[in-house]
Amino acid sequence: MGEATDELTVSIAGELTVSATPGRSMKLWREKARISQAQLARAMGVSPSVLSDYENGRRHSPGAAFLKRFVDSLISLDREGSRLLTSKPAQVDSNAILGIGEYAQPVTVEEILKELGAEVLAGGDQSDRLIFGYTVLDSIRTIYSLSGVEFYKIYGKSTERVVVFTQVGLGRSPMVAIRVSQLKPRVVVIHGLRQLDPLAVQLAEKEHLVLAVVPTGSEKQIVDKLASIGRPKA
Repeated sequence: MGEATDELTVSIAGELTVSATPGRSMKLWREKARISQAQLARAMGVSPSVLSDYENGRRHSPGAAFLKRFVDSLISLDREGSRLLTSKPAQVDSNAILGIGEYAQPVTVEEILKELGAEVLAGGDQSDRLIFGYTVLDSIRTIYSLSGVEFYKIYGKSTERVVVFTQVGLGRSPMVAIRVSQLKPRVVVIHGLRQLDPLAVQLAEKEHLVLAVVPTGSEKQIVDKLASIGRPKA
């Protein structure tokens, strides 16, 4: 495997290992690669019902050996097929994604929201969840220019990330876009507002996401703060 593929393998395995719901994370990665449950189960040498049980939480968390088979088979099938995971990311409108990055070491939801000075509106019980990366988006350009597979690009190497939407009117449109997407970020932050449409909060609660607002600061300040988290203080 190449260096990029090796890095992706480690990233997926790491996320699955620390996830509180590894079965759900497995399902999200499989769907992101557009690989069927039966196809992946066959490559792993298990029955589709076994994989389905894990993905839907009917079995206890899979062990390390099962997760390794899952990741290895997922990467192998992706390389043979669509290469949605292992190919180089296609270019997205540079004006839509204002900032994106992965953390060398995972950080908690609490650390990120504290650094941003965010007010939590939903999902306050998830403060200890681990986050692997961040994405800052221009809300209007994102919703109009990204769709389908392109929307997946905002998740970088992991869905366990914080996604910040700027240029938002009521806070409803970003949550509606996330609601209809198969992949969901762990944390959604709305920049520039103090209050959101109640529907946005309801959708966040339904999706079991953390939803917060950061009413002040520039877009550059938001990107810089997210990029600096985890770095040694000077």
